[in-house]
Amino acid sequence: MSPKRRNSINEQFSPRLIAMLESPAYRALSVSGHLVISRIEIELGHHGGNENGRLPVTTDDFVEYGMHRSSVAPAIREAEALGFIRVTERGRAGNAEHRTPSRFFLTFGHSRDSRKFPPTHEWRRIKTLEEAERIAQSARAAKDPRAVEQGKRSWRKRQQKQKTGTENSRCSVRPNHSETHESPVQKSRTTELVGETELQSISRVGSA
Repeated sequence: MSPKRRNSINEQFSPRLIAMLESPAYRALSVSGHLVISRIEIELGHHGGNENGRLPVTTDDFVEYGMHRSSVAPAIREAEALGFIRVTERGRAGNAEHRTPSRFFLTFGHSRDSRKFPPTHEWRRIKTLEEAERIAQSARAAKDPRAVEQGKRSWRKRQQKQKTGTENSRCSVRPNHSETHESPVQKSRTTELVGETELQSISRVGSA
């Protein structure tokens, strides 16, 4: 009989070094930064532990994983600056036929080709928590001017589409005759008599 294996894991798993979990870089990660590296780690599992460095993850993938869309780009910059990931190919937004995802490399990822491309563990170069926090803060604040301008153009296009749709949905209501013209009240003989009667009764009271 073969001895029974202890603590066997029957599903996919991703190992992380205890040294990494204790590192200043890891402790300085924001919640969004943790979500970024975890989602890329999941992608490596979906690829069977292959293609580390060519892992495609879109903004929608990060959003579906629980991130706010506006936090994706800063968190990617943060995780890369702290040495946990590397962006090997920048994605491109646009129409569906022209859109391409960003591709990532996990510096701590163990894959099938780790002998040929071993983990680089770039997070090790950060030695103190103060240094890690400073790097993370600077990375999150460093916006790419090209990405910002592209985002503004996309926002303007969406606003224009919404405005066009609103204008097309408006119905032209023709005002009726009663709304545009005041109806003059014609004096009848009855109203004239009532007015005269009131004047006469007042005069009588005055004379009395």
